[in-house]
Amino acid sequence: METKIGLKNVLKPLLVFALVLNLFSCVDQNNATKNDVNSATDTSEKVESAIDLKGKKIGYCTPSLNAPYYQALLKSIKTNTEKNGMVFLSADGQDDINKQVAAVEDLITKGVDALLLNPKDPNALVGVTRAAKAAGIPVFIIDSSIDPSADYVTTIQSNNLANGELAGEWLAKKFGNNKMSIALLSGNAGNPVGKTRKQGLLQGITEEQLRSLGYIDLDIKTQAYTDWSYAGGLKAMEDILVAHPDINVVITESDVCVLGAIKAIAQAGKTDDILIVAGADGQKEAIKYIMDTDFYGCTAMNSPVQIGKNAVQYAIQYMNGKRDFPKTSFTPPLLITKENAAKYYDPKALF
Repeated sequence: METKIGLKNVLKPLLVFALVLNLFSCVDQNNATKNDVNSATDTSEKVESAIDLKGKKIGYCTPSLNAPYYQALLKSIKTNTEKNGMVFLSADGQDDINKQVAAVEDLITKGVDALLLNPKDPNALVGVTRAAKAAGIPVFIIDSSIDPSADYVTTIQSNNLANGELAGEWLAKKFGNNKMSIALLSGNAGNPVGKTRKQGLLQGITEEQLRSLGYIDLDIKTQAYTDWSYAGGLKAMEDILVAHPDINVVITESDVCVLGAIKAIAQAGKTDDILIVAGADGQKEAIKYIMDTDFYGCTAMNSPVQIGKNAVQYAIQYMNGKRDFPKTSFTPPLLITKENAAKYYDPKALF
């Protein structure tokens, strides 16, 4: 028997397919605007979808809300989720691994359609990613990293290695053949993001020295951990200045690690003697220092606004059938110096 197929029935799937293709190309990681990076304005974006998103649930679990970065990231995910007619469910790990595991398990129980996870620990959250996968829930890792054995779609973060390299290169050019005595302020031991940023900083310094000088002169006097906090940076710097009074450079894995250290440097009367370089994050207080002083040389952009927007868009793409995600999806590297700091400074931003 001959089957007759109407023109409408032929065109409908083709139109849906075209819409999905358009959706997959909507996120351009290399075209971040000023409003995409740490802005106080609403930069949420409605994404075209071939399926009805109404009632779909996006779950996000943060390791903590005790820092402006985490608050800005949560806000970005929430506004982008709700902009697209979906339900936003959030959970706070309260800076405790066990509580974060329990919080993720609760989101799984609530039947979210996509889980966005910022893991406090790269190993402890592997089990819940597998539990989500078993429940049919795709997992997107946000900002931080997780062990490769986890079941996740992609990691969405800034390009920590490339950002660190840009900052390290800037520092090496600034000092030329002058001697650097460096103190390194880190977040906490073993953190994969911190390790990558540190690697980028050191690579940037040494590669530029080899290019411009023909040799490497890398003298790191000490490393101290700050627990990614203002108070931790203050205490670490106080101790460093006592043990190593000849320090003339501080490099750090994050603005937050060094903002407290600035107080210790000022109290010691050394703001004219020490140059600060950060491998991340573009926090507004750091950008303000870069604009107004000479002791904070540069930082690199790690935008919670852009990462949150990308995460929701990728989750929508997944719901529309996309599966060929890279294991890591980067926002573009960007160095902030005195020359461009005003472009990225927003005093009303959360971060």
